[in-house]
Amino acid sequence: MKTLNKVAKITLLFWLMKIVATTLGETLGDFIAQTLGLGYTIGLLITLAFFGIVLGIQLTRKRYIPVWFWLVIIATTTLGTEISDFIDRSLHLGYTWGSLLLFGGLLATLFAWFKKFKNLEVFPIFERNKEVYYWVAILFSNSLGTAFGDYLSDVIGLSYLNGAVVTAGIIIFVVLLHYFTKINQIVLFWIAFIFTRPFGATFGDFLTKPLANGGLDLGTLPASIVSIILMSILIFASDRRLRATIDS
Repeated sequence: MKTLNKVAKITLLFWLMKIVATTLGETLGDFIAQTLGLGYTIGLLITLAFFGIVLGIQLTRKRYIPVWFWLVIIATTTLGTEISDFIDRSLHLGYTWGSLLLFGGLLATLFAWFKKFKNLEVFPIFERNKEVYYWVAILFSNSLGTAFGDYLSDVIGLSYLNGAVVTAGIIIFVVLLHYFTKINQIVLFWIAFIFTRPFGATFGDFLTKPLANGGLDLGTLPASIVSIILMSILIFASDRRLRATIDS
């Protein structure tokens, strides 16, 4: 029986969906922990449970199915928000140490991945064991991106909009490296994946935080609803594109 690919192809649509998913993860995570008043520990447990459920479903799929794949991405961005805030506000380690801790976890995951499979290719992925490494690395990446985005605003003191500009500049630089240099594409992928997280997170903060803090004060629930609608449209478009490819 032919083994089918389990993950999304890296295209412009992939990166657009990743940014929207990270914005949703930021606003939804803040909605659970702050707006609902559940706190960071309960928020962490809720998002961890959601991540475990959708990841379990994704791992049992025989091929790439956009809705399940992107639900896991959303789960990692939401859980990443809670992990970053838990490290800073419950463990009181701060965003600097939190970023270093999560960066170490990402490097350890990638090292174990490479040691087992002799490559770090993110597409295509057929084996379930490799897919587990893929999702663990993505969870660390999204958690690290969240912590770094908060580091820019809370430690360095950048406004949410300026933080988004800084991370957008890094992403554009990575794109230029992709097209005009021979730097390893896997390395560039993980750099871009990490920094699209703080870009989406700072944009989410810009939408939801008070005007006095440089935000638009839209609230976490309205911002989350808008992001969910937009993400649903993009998942539908991705599914249609996949079906058209299979039919052809």
